[in-house]
Amino acid sequence: MMPINNVQIMNSVTPLQQNGSIHQGTQDEKGKISFSNVLKNAIEKVNDAENESNVKTGALAEGKVDDLHDVMLSAQKANIMVETAVQFQQKAIDTYNEVMRMQI
Repeated sequence: MMPINNVQIMNSVTPLQQNGSIHQGTQDEKGKISFSNVLKNAIEKVNDAENESNVKTGALAEGKVDDLHDVMLSAQKANIMVETAVQFQQKAIDTYNEVMRMQI
């Protein structure tokens, strides 16, 4: 067996809390981060990705764009974002149902 040497830690990966991209414009009037605003921003980002994918796909179909690679990347990005949003929705529904089953 060969030993594992020179394992490097991925320093380029930053958590969302440090990056702050999901928290942009999510503060309420008191300066606190609001869950509803974070959720709204996330849904808007999914919508924007889908719209971008649709525009690029339409441009490719009309012959205005020759870069199939870019069109496929944007379509896959939008697909992954939609799948993630659906999974989040299902988890939220499951959590709600679990809370409703709790006895007080």
